[in-house]
Amino acid sequence: MSRKPMLKEENTDKTECPILYAMELIGQKWKLPILWYIADAENQTLRYRELERKVTGIVGTMLTKCLRELEQDQFITRTQYSTIPPTVEYSLSERGRTLIPVLESLYRWAEGQMKAE
Repeated sequence: MSRKPMLKEENTDKTECPILYAMELIGQKWKLPILWYIADAENQTLRYRELERKVTGIVGTMLTKCLRELEQDQFITRTQYSTIPPTVEYSLSERGRTLIPVLESLYRWAEGQMKAE
């Protein structure tokens, strides 16, 4: 496998680096755990309250912000049901499903690194 040059420009703020692009989309602290829990759920779907319980340490406003950003970036889809109280479910979109094998590979790599230390 040949290595691609990581940066095409000196200034990393203006680079077209695929790694930096990916980190802009999913590099925020809470986005990966949110995606991971949704991916691990039955039918790759979780309700808001389930996510709130699973992603320990996150406050409601941050969860909402991350979910909106993930939806805007088309990693998840949001479905709201007209019930009382309202029920909202989040599922992986097609784009989100394509990310899961990459995350699984990263998980295995990190697991090996942790054992080596």
